[in-house]
Amino acid sequence: MKILALELSSSVGSVAFLGAEEGPDFRAFPADRKNSGFFYENLGAVHDHNGSAELIVVGLGPGSYAGVRIAIATALGLRAASGARLRGVASLCAIEREEYFFVGDARRNSFVFAHVRDGRCLEGPTLAKAEDLHARLVQERSFPVIATEHSMPFEHVVVEHPSALRLAALAERGDGEEGETLEPIYLRPPYITTPG
Repeated sequence: MKILALELSSSVGSVAFLGAEEGPDFRAFPADRKNSGFFYENLGAVHDHNGSAELIVVGLGPGSYAGVRIAIATALGLRAASGARLRGVASLCAIEREEYFFVGDARRNSFVFAHVRDGRCLEGPTLAKAEDLHARLVQERSFPVIATEHSMPFEHVVVEHPSALRLAALAERGDGEEGETLEPIYLRPPYITTPG
């Protein structure tokens, strides 16, 4: 099966294609709000080299609101053009490790937490306060603690980024949710302020 994977939930984005005769095609690039052009350049190059996919998998976050929405919108457009199936997988499952704790900044003095083994969440993703999460991470030191940014207030955090190649492999084994549309993973309702 030909699988295209799109991952834009962190500051390092990636695109991958599985199923080509030459083997996997993987490209990583900066993915902040100012550099979304890198995503389309790399996606175009992967498409030109490999053609259309039968399945498009997207990292659904949690993570960068803009990045995840751009990846979903692009997947929907590609689906409309090619007829490919869509699948969504939690981005925090796409770290290239066997087992780990994932932490991420959820703003408003809270953090994302998940316990992941073999690309599947054993626990979470859920929201946690810094003090509760700190106590848990100190108590359970058996697994690495992974984050996608350096600003975590916890000890022994290793910075790594979800990989589109890992997303494609997870989709190939059947992980994730397939459907006509995809929704980002939100752990709380949007915070909207109204003008005073």
